[in-house]
Amino acid sequence: MHGVNIMKKKKRGFNYPRTRLQWLWDNMEGSRFLYICAVIGTVVYNMMQLTVPFFSGKIVDTFLSGESARQNLAEHRDQFFMLLGLMVGLTILRCLIVYWDCMAYERVSQHVLFKVRNFLYDKIQRQDMNFYSTYRTGDLMTRVTGDLDAVRHMVAWVVRMVVEAVSLVTATGIYFIAMNWQLAFFLLIVAPLIFFIIYAFKLLVAPMHALLREKLATMNTVAQENISGNRVVKAFAREDYEIEKFDDCNSDFRDTNKKTAKVWLKFYPFVETLANLLAVILLLAGGLFLINGKMTMGEYVAFSGLIWAIANPMRQLGNIMNEFQRFSAASAKVMEIYYSEPEIVDAPDAIDKPERFSGQVEFKNVSFQYSDAPLPVLEHISFTAKPGQTIAIMGETGCGKTSLIHLIPRFYEPSEGEILIDGVNVNKLKLSQLRKNIGLATQDVLLYSDTIDGNIAYGDSEISKEEVVRFAKYSAASDFIAKMPEGYETIVGERGVGLSGGQKQRISLARALAVRPSILILDDTTSAVDLETEKEIQESLRHLDFPCTKIIIAQRISTTKDADQILIMQHGEITERGTHEELIKQGGYYADLVKLQTGA
Repeated sequence: MHGVNIMKKKKRGFNYPRTRLQWLWDNMEGSRFLYICAVIGTVVYNMMQLTVPFFSGKIVDTFLSGESARQNLAEHRDQFFMLLGLMVGLTILRCLIVYWDCMAYERVSQHVLFKVRNFLYDKIQRQDMNFYSTYRTGDLMTRVTGDLDAVRHMVAWVVRMVVEAVSLVTATGIYFIAMNWQLAFFLLIVAPLIFFIIYAFKLLVAPMHALLREKLATMNTVAQENISGNRVVKAFAREDYEIEKFDDCNSDFRDTNKKTAKVWLKFYPFVETLANLLAVILLLAGGLFLINGKMTMGEYVAFSGLIWAIANPMRQLGNIMNEFQRFSAASAKVMEIYYSEPEIVDAPDAIDKPERFSGQVEFKNVSFQYSDAPLPVLEHISFTAKPGQTIAIMGETGCGKTSLIHLIPRFYEPSEGEILIDGVNVNKLKLSQLRKNIGLATQDVLLYSDTIDGNIAYGDSEISKEEVVRFAKYSAASDFIAKMPEGYETIVGERGVGLSGGQKQRISLARALAVRPSILILDDTTSAVDLETEKEIQESLRHLDFPCTKIIIAQRISTTKDADQILIMQHGEITERGTHEELIKQGGYYADLVKLQTGA
């Protein structure tokens, strides 16, 4: 079926300068001391787990089962109550440490989550167009939500569980050896077997988690694309098709999730059997030692009371490894964005030009080819737009008009040749200064879920309401805005839903004009407006209250005939150039277009 599979674009290669754990540590800056205290707290409260079995053993040997138990209970009752008080007091203290510890881990994890999410958003905002053509929107959304949550879970839970398991098993093992090294040997001999099982589990589950993150990203991409494109879906009555497509992705994700879970289920019975075997070993070996007098009843009680401290961490190892692999797969996707760098950046020797540009644009033998395209889009383009001039670009669909104007604000870099603004190569200008001097309005308009006033003032939020109204008049938008329920305070829906194509284009034009650009670029901006409105817009553009060089892509002769220079593009090259009258005399593509549109 057409369109069922989502094409996966080739990702850029990444060599991370830091390991995953080093990267986590870097992002704990500001909370590292608290996190170290939390880790120490985990070690402390797990070592305190030994206190209850230790005091229990003392009570049993001294006051219950020893030869002088009755006498000790009668003569040293205060010591008995002191031991009970210590057990209760230390248990309460341990609970308080556990509570504080969990809060500290959660605080640090939320700090890391907040910091990394802000950094990723900033990083995504500053990427170039190649980045956005490589990564899908749904994939990026997954990375800053679900994948980042797995990172937070690593900081808040996985690390704590690892420290808890290591400290508890270590402390218990030392205590067991100190009490009775022979029985400790029989109990701890099981540990290597469990570690071997967990290692085998890790080898199998690691690629499953990587695949699972890809399936989730694909499912989110399908959902995002079809929610944003709901009008097209309804226009073609393809609801059932889209539901079926999402169901396929959802089923694929579910099946992968189940397969990942089943990997652990294959190993769990062996781990659980070995963990339960500890109690059997204690019963058999401990019983023999007790009968032969090699250990006291109190020591046996202490062993029995701490056997869980060996068994439970062994049971948890599988879950810990599972969550660690989830973090490993998710963090790889997050770090890919975290360490990515845009290819188009300010040059080290960039010229600082804070003053307003004059607006001269010059292309010198410019050629351009997309990185994933087999053939060049533009070849040997040369022209000059002097300050205040209007340059019109016409040509068949796919001839490279839009690619050409995208080179001016450096959305892409030319393969060869130079683009000069006021005599300076755009590569030598600071990106922020270059783009602030350019107003861009395209045929495919994106409006934000904001007021009409907010959308027009998007490029310069400091402009006054009167200026917003003036720019709306320039774009012939003021009349229909005045008829809106709340005028300029009317909230437009997502992507301008509720407005016609022509209305959105006029708001987009007003937004481009509101920054008072030195260079105004219009990419078929009036294609959706009627001829009368277009005439009004053209008249307004000729009488702007600020100097401006205009580069206009259009298909209508009425839009281009008054331009100072008209460029005709075919197959990525300029084949004709001149004024309206000059091109008619040449009798080429433009002359044929005039005849076609005027009916001559």
